[in-house]
Amino acid sequence: MTVTEAITRAHREEWARVVASLAKRFSDLDVAEESAAEAFAVAVERWPVDGVPPNPGAWLTTTANRKAIDRIRRESKRDDKHREARMVSDDEPLEPLGAIEDERLRLIFTCCHPALARETRVALTLRMVGGLTVPEIARAFLVQESAMGQRITRAKAKIKAARIPYRVPSAEDLPARVSGVLAVLFLIFNEGYLSTGPDTDPVRQDLTAEAIRLTRLIRTLLPDDGEVAGLLALMLLTEARRPARVSAGGDLVALHEQDRGAWDAGLIAEGHRLVRERLAAGVAPGRYQVLAAINAVHTSARDVRDTDWSQVVALYDQLGRLDPSPIVALNRAIAVAELDGPDVALAAVDRLDLDGYHAFHATRADLLRRLGRSANARDAYDRAIELAGNTAEAAYLTRRRDQLAVRPS
Repeated sequence: MTVTEAITRAHREEWARVVASLAKRFSDLDVAEESAAEAFAVAVERWPVDGVPPNPGAWLTTTANRKAIDRIRRESKRDDKHREARMVSDDEPLEPLGAIEDERLRLIFTCCHPALARETRVALTLRMVGGLTVPEIARAFLVQESAMGQRITRAKAKIKAARIPYRVPSAEDLPARVSGVLAVLFLIFNEGYLSTGPDTDPVRQDLTAEAIRLTRLIRTLLPDDGEVAGLLALMLLTEARRPARVSAGGDLVALHEQDRGAWDAGLIAEGHRLVRERLAAGVAPGRYQVLAAINAVHTSARDVRDTDWSQVVALYDQLGRLDPSPIVALNRAIAVAELDGPDVALAAVDRLDLDGYHAFHATRADLLRRLGRSANARDAYDRAIELAGNTAEAAYLTRRRDQLAVRPS
């Protein structure tokens, strides 16, 4: 492994540990973030000369602590904040890395605190836990770099001003707070899975990979939480299909048209194993576990004709009881079309109030096409294309529309 590869790996594996350790010691996310970044900058200078240390994480944590202490000492001379800092000696032994595992969990809960706006939680988690740079986060969510920087800065200031506690929630608050963390990770994954920006790649593997990595971390820290396992399974089974999702021409490839031989068998096996584990637990599943089970049915079929649509509909019925949203009803209708026909599905779809949602119009267009109502299908495709934010999806919808019978003059 080259030094550059070692630094990249250390950043991926140790950033959250280092930031979490500093956040605990100094109770200041600014100090934690900036000192961690300085430590990695020192590694870039020193490791090519001195060699990669035997324990990169411990080296980075020690270096970051010293940088933090230097910064606080400088500030204390200016504004007499010395007494407020949780000062330690440069030579004080640090906790072994294994002892601060739960500090990363504390950091995640802090970044995903419900007092922060949803988009702010996403940005702060990617920065503080994921280690993405501000420019990277700004590009991912199509925001100006300066605006994203201000968003993260304001979030850290709010945490400080509101004295949001740096701790794992109490037992009674934990389920709701875990749900909030998982929602943030799902948002990150979905933005990568189907990017909404017109000038971005239609599928952002960097974001899907980061969401999976962070969810694996949560899974390690909360191994008995069924919804954590469910979300990880859902992500893995969705990511497994990524190689077949976009054609060489840049069109989205619908599930029934995908080359299933291109799917990632390893991710599918891992996702199925997690789904089976949750079923064996005998505990009523949550939303992510049901979604994972639906994806397990799809990825179990070697051909779309082998899909057990009755099981998919039954799972959507179960999901509808947990999440009675029109989007769940829309997805259920897509499965119903395979069981009972497009006319039954269209009747269900037309009862939904989703006019501003591109997938609603795309679904209607496909059902109308299958019913031979080309003119109505064309109008629905036009509306779906107008609303679609993903370039590959818009290209797919355009192709499907253009394959319709020519509208009579």
